[in-house]
Amino acid sequence: MQTRTLGSENLEVSALGLGCMGMSEFYGNPDEQDGLDTIHRALDLGITFFDTADMYGPFTNEKLVGKALNGHREKAVIATKFGNVRSEDGGFHGVNGRPAYVREACEASLQRLGVASIDLYYQHRVDPDVPIEETVGAMGRLVDEGKVRHLGLSEAAPATIRRANGEHPITALQTEYSLWSRFPEEDLLPTCRELGIGFVPYSPLGRGFLTGRFQSPDDLPKGDFRAERYPRFEREHFEQNLKLVDAVKDMAESKGVTPAQLALAWVIAQGEAQGVGLAPIPGTTSPKHLEENVEAAGISLTPKDRARLDEIAPQGAAAGARYADMSSVNR
Repeated sequence: MQTRTLGSENLEVSALGLGCMGMSEFYGNPDEQDGLDTIHRALDLGITFFDTADMYGPFTNEKLVGKALNGHREKAVIATKFGNVRSEDGGFHGVNGRPAYVREACEASLQRLGVASIDLYYQHRVDPDVPIEETVGAMGRLVDEGKVRHLGLSEAAPATIRRANGEHPITALQTEYSLWSRFPEEDLLPTCRELGIGFVPYSPLGRGFLTGRFQSPDDLPKGDFRAERYPRFEREHFEQNLKLVDAVKDMAESKGVTPAQLALAWVIAQGEAQGVGLAPIPGTTSPKHLEENVEAAGISLTPKDRARLDEIAPQGAAAGARYADMSSVNR
């Protein structure tokens, strides 16, 4: 497994990380043992970069990641997030970026993960009611105390990123990026390149859509959040998005790879193409799918391949918004 360097403070991670959210919630009915087995297989395959958040579960995903990495701490770069406030019953209660809450959330995450420090600590969503300098200032104090090593933002706008980076160096920006979500190329990736900030694409497989697994909205597991929170999975948009996936599938077959591998190989290659340190974090609860994803890191795309993918999936090609409620992103 190759490595990538995120940010000017040189956080080294595996070229492919592992998003752990789906091991606890949102995508069907996950089994904890599957999650543990997948994380252990990831370690075997050389993956060092593991992504979670306090809200996943809620609160249970950090415990699962901590349990899986117990005894392997020296091999792992652990990233977690705060700011999306939830209660034990699963309720959502807005975004909180107040300094006192930053400390409270960090202490709770450290306890659940069972670690002395968090390698990369993100603000999950920007709080519009709290100046970003105040939130990042509080995060920076956690770095001074050794409780956090590096700081990150998630789904922040360029102006916010600049202000945050002026308060304390930001190591990574985490934002959705894939063949059907290419909007970061407009101003986010150039901002990261200019400021020396790494980029961590989440949902690089379009929440599983780009794998070709789903041929109808009815294929989603019962209780799957994709059916109610993500318009691109709605029936009115599904057929158009399926045409994009079918084109990716045809190209993948011609190269002797899977659609998921082709889509991931494209995202991985975008780091060099965009001039930023980049490490995507596809999620899975299956060791078999994980092995398939890891093979994508070894796939080379020719200029002709890249041109073809630009034709198949130009910016704005996907039908439907990324979220049903877009008010909390790009702040």
